[in-house]
Amino acid sequence: MKGESHLLEIKVLIQELVKKDTSSNVTEIIDKLFSEIECVDNEAGNEIHEVQIEESAISLWNWAVTNRVDSVINDEQRAKLRHVSCRLVCLCEGSDPPEEMVRRQILMTMKTGKGWVDVGKAALGDGFLVIAINSLEKLYAQLMKRSSGEADIQVHKADVEKDLFKVLSYQAESAVVQGYFQKAVTCLQRCKDMLTRLPKQTCYLSILCYNFGVETYEQKGYEQSSFWLSQSYDIGKMDKKYSPGEEMQAKVLRLLATVYLEWDCEQYQDKALRAISLANEENMHPAGFFLKIKILLKSGASDEDVRTAAAELLHHEVSLDFCLNTAKLLLEHEREFVGFDFLKSISGRFALSPDLGKIILLHIEFLLQRMKEPLAKQKIEDIITGHYTGKQLSPEILNRLHIILWDRAAKSYEAKNYSEALQWYNYSLSFYSSEQIDQNLAKLQRNMASCYFHLKQLEKAKEAVKEAERCDPSSIFTQFSVYKVAVLEGNTEKAVEAVVAMGKLAAKPAQHEDKLLADGSAATSLLSLAAQIALETEQQAVAIKALEYLSQHSQDCQQVFTALKCLVRLVLSKVMAEPKENRTKYMDMLVTYLTSAHQRLAESFTEGSMTLDMRTREAHWFRKIAWNLAVQFENCRGTMRDFFVLSFKFSQFCPSDTAVLIAQKTCLLLAAAVDLEMGRCSLTLTEQIELLSQALHHIQACREIWNVLKLTGDFSKDPTDTLLLVYEFEARAKLNDPELDSLLELVWELPQIETKILETIASLAMESPAYYPSVCKRALKSALTLHRKQEAIDAVRVSKCLHSLVHLSLPTGVTDTDACVLEEVWGYFEDALSIVGTTDDYPEVETLWLMTRAWNTGIFQYSVGKYKEAEHWCGLGMRFLNHLRSLKSSYESQMTGLYSEVLDKLDRAKGFLPNEDHH
Repeated sequence: MKGESHLLEIKVLIQELVKKDTSSNVTEIIDKLFSEIECVDNEAGNEIHEVQIEESAISLWNWAVTNRVDSVINDEQRAKLRHVSCRLVCLCEGSDPPEEMVRRQILMTMKTGKGWVDVGKAALGDGFLVIAINSLEKLYAQLMKRSSGEADIQVHKADVEKDLFKVLSYQAESAVVQGYFQKAVTCLQRCKDMLTRLPKQTCYLSILCYNFGVETYEQKGYEQSSFWLSQSYDIGKMDKKYSPGEEMQAKVLRLLATVYLEWDCEQYQDKALRAISLANEENMHPAGFFLKIKILLKSGASDEDVRTAAAELLHHEVSLDFCLNTAKLLLEHEREFVGFDFLKSISGRFALSPDLGKIILLHIEFLLQRMKEPLAKQKIEDIITGHYTGKQLSPEILNRLHIILWDRAAKSYEAKNYSEALQWYNYSLSFYSSEQIDQNLAKLQRNMASCYFHLKQLEKAKEAVKEAERCDPSSIFTQFSVYKVAVLEGNTEKAVEAVVAMGKLAAKPAQHEDKLLADGSAATSLLSLAAQIALETEQQAVAIKALEYLSQHSQDCQQVFTALKCLVRLVLSKVMAEPKENRTKYMDMLVTYLTSAHQRLAESFTEGSMTLDMRTREAHWFRKIAWNLAVQFENCRGTMRDFFVLSFKFSQFCPSDTAVLIAQKTCLLLAAAVDLEMGRCSLTLTEQIELLSQALHHIQACREIWNVLKLTGDFSKDPTDTLLLVYEFEARAKLNDPELDSLLELVWELPQIETKILETIASLAMESPAYYPSVCKRALKSALTLHRKQEAIDAVRVSKCLHSLVHLSLPTGVTDTDACVLEEVWGYFEDALSIVGTTDDYPEVETLWLMTRAWNTGIFQYSVGKYKEAEHWCGLGMRFLNHLRSLKSSYESQMTGLYSEVLDKLDRAKGFLPNEDHH
């Protein structure tokens, strides 16, 4: 039942495949059919109950043939379908199948077996080929039973043998593919035995053996290959009428000779020569003569034998290229005498050929290879003479000659034999006319200039460079030659011009130099060399320009950083040599270089062009340089700030250890400080807002780093927290930032705030454009409270604090003051008196100022008829008068007199008021 279920599934799949148009699941159906048929094959005792199985098999076979033609399925898929169809037909076979069924089975099994061999799966085809032979035996037996005479028997035998021949040849093919040599030989022998009765198959069998010979030769199976090729040749001779032909026979023999040559020329030399001689007898072909020479050379034959073989070649119609290849073969095998003699022979034969130059060129090449330079030079000079007397080489040959000459010159140049190099270059130059403009001529002139440079012949070098400029001024190589001349002449201006031109060309390589400059390496190498030359000749301005372009255009990160480091050092040396007022330009250059370095470091992350160690090393170097520059240029605030910021940015590429975090925090703190300082001096509101906003940005970044840093150790004595608060207060106050109030709450809540910080906040609260008098007063009051708590009071700082409080509460020039305010101010005066009375350190000028403010307040009260208040404030002023020292005499008499008037006025006022009330 299980077998029937598989057969049923197969039938359904066949119906699905043959009934529908081409669909996307054809491959899937074919694979499933192949899988299912294997299950059927592996089950014993399958009984066929459905006569439709055979019909399905035939239908599937026909579908495979049709759709193979239409390219719907490939060869392997067709082999699978034939496999399935053939198996089904075999399953339908009874114990005594009719002749028609047997013939069909023979056809199907033969084609299925051959199909698997053709797709490289010979093992799958072997079984079908065996079935085919068995079926052929059945067919022969059936035919013999019904034969009526000898004539019938011969006809039937011939009929069966045709198919048996094919099956045996397929089996031989399968055996060769699988490496079963002996089996293949047996099959071949049976086929050969049939050739007397099937002479028309001679060509087919000969070519089949040749193919076996080719296949085994390619696998270096020389022994088997020689057998198959010998068989191919022998079979081809069996019947001239049906032979593959003389050309094919010669081809077989040439390959056989090659097999002997590669297998073991010494052992099989005679066989190889005999095979190639037979080949040449069968069919004259240049390849045969060439192979004969090759065998003679490899077997160590005498020069005379080789010369004879080469001369034989010239008796036949052969091409010039073939002769040249033969000459090369002779010379490559160190047969100089024969080789050069052969070259002379073919020179005579092809004397009138337009390709005669090829022979001359090859002759020159081999003379140079064998160190026969004088002879080579003589031939070259003859060519030059011929060039100007009407015997010109073709452009292609001339170009190849130039390549040979330049190559020879380059080797001499590398060996530092510059005079010899010039001689080869001059040979090349001889083929150019004086007015010719050519890029190759420009290259030639540049190369010659290089030789002249080394030979210290500057004038000749200048002439060569001038010619190069005439031919190709837009070449970076030409400009480099111009640059070298300028440097050697000490012409800085011209050298800089040449470097600028090189830099522009490096950015936009000329079309004709694309191949050389495609990756930018040639351009950057020249710029690097230009910088090196300038440094060696101490032309710093030129070196700086070259290094700038190099850092801009090089794709090599290490080269870029080396260039930028060199630029920093060069410019720094210039800065230090200049007066301070002339340093701005150089400082801007340093900022530019460091900015470029930072940009390249950032790019290296995305490009993956640097290792972590390399990136860290470079970042540390530039970080420290930026810091040192910031410290060094403290007189130029903007540049100093830029360097601090750059140092911070570089440090972001370094591992975040404690030292780096401290450096980052310090850079940002100092950058913020500089921004604030510049903001105080800025000329425009826009500039001030930008600086203050920038300061806030640095403060916020610094606070983030500081919070991380505090987790790594004890920083209790570090003033960063306080400085950040003060800096932030200044920035927000001057920006009128609504977040200022919340910041102030943090300030007031500080547990151990210093008087100096409070005094600073008070000062900043009133520094334009900030105006926060209430904040100022609160800070000053807090500061005053802290001052009074000190064991030793700092009278000077207290005096300033009180001065500011009095000034805020009782502004100069204000006449109408609220009683509450006067009461508040009175308290400040009392505080001042208490301190003035206990120390001599209170500044006398401040005592005088307080005395004056109190006295003037009293006088104002007096002027408006408030005599009691006038006496009150004037009396306060008199108390301060008593604490004056050197200045007391200047004010005492005048104030005493006025104070008496005030008191008198007050007494009279007291006497008048009751009488007035009485009335």
